[in-house]
Amino acid sequence: MSRHRILLVTEVFPPRHGGSGRWLWELYRRLPALDVRVLAGPAAGAPAFDRAAPLPIERFGSMFGSWGARGLPQYGAVVRRILRDLRGERRDVVHCGRCLPEGLAASIASRLTGVPFWCFAHGEELTLAAGSRELRWLASRVLGRAERIVANSEHTKRLLIEQWRLPDDRIAVLTPGVDIERFRPAAIDPVVRARLGWQGRRVILTVGALQRRKGQDMLVRALPAIRARCPDVRYAMAGEGWERAALESLAASLGVSDCVQFVGVADDAALVELYQQCDLFALPNRQVGWDFEGFGIVLLEAQACGRPVVTGTSGGTGETMRDGITGVRIACEEPEPLAAACIDLLEDPVRRARLGEQARAWAIEHFSWDVLVPRAMALFTGT
Repeated sequence: MSRHRILLVTEVFPPRHGGSGRWLWELYRRLPALDVRVLAGPAAGAPAFDRAAPLPIERFGSMFGSWGARGLPQYGAVVRRILRDLRGERRDVVHCGRCLPEGLAASIASRLTGVPFWCFAHGEELTLAAGSRELRWLASRVLGRAERIVANSEHTKRLLIEQWRLPDDRIAVLTPGVDIERFRPAAIDPVVRARLGWQGRRVILTVGALQRRKGQDMLVRALPAIRARCPDVRYAMAGEGWERAALESLAASLGVSDCVQFVGVADDAALVELYQQCDLFALPNRQVGWDFEGFGIVLLEAQACGRPVVTGTSGGTGETMRDGITGVRIACEEPEPLAAACIDLLEDPVRRARLGEQARAWAIEHFSWDVLVPRAMALFTGT
């Protein structure tokens, strides 16, 4: 059966921030040989974004609610939008950004039309659903009915097999990628660094939402030890989130507020500059309850910009890099090992440069879209 006419249904999609939505956008816009339509969740700035997009995008008017009396009207509206496209445009398959909520809506539409659906799996949403009797029941039925599950990492695939009892042959691994032309190394620029407030500093950068699983708090805890050896250190955090006030309070209590910089959410051009001009990239992730880092696209972006990375051992981040070759993978549940890893790299510019060169080569070889798009085409078309 043909799989060339795809309806992609995703709640998270640019210009809304979120790694999963960014992955889907970067992938599907590079598949011109396929007839892809997108049904996406609302986002600030969506009209202008959608007009400039190389594929047709429609938005549903409100976010999915919880499953139940209050959420049913929202699910019903999305199901009707899916049915309209399946019947009017004769889509061959629906691809869902997640099993819940998108997969649930697609599953209902699939029952009514016979059109199969696929689900992407990112990892953390699976452990979230596993902790709730209702969500686990819903997710298990969606995953059980999906024709194919596309996991973002081998770690996520293991979760699907071991915790959700899904057969290996229904799961495909397709990792996110990175635009190696946009994310590329650049020489240290004193003017740019001065504008960023980084002149005379050795800078550790983290990019991501300010939330505990990302580990920004652990790096702040590591700063007193790092500053004792590297008094010019600055820790820059790009992103926003509910942990900002707690991070500011933590930095003040440790006396390191002068070392900490909150950059806010950076646009695409500013983000590339941050990667290019920092000395070291860190994503000191750890699992917090059900929440963990399923993959870590920012690690690909940093390595593509020729920066060595320090990352935690939980979730799928280990698949983004090579320990000891493109960076360092270290348990980040306590600040001491993290501080030691950062000090070692900050004090050794020759090693940083070598790891950075190897990181760039690794990103090109394994995660460039030139490598990943043919894999996606073969998977989606069954060729």
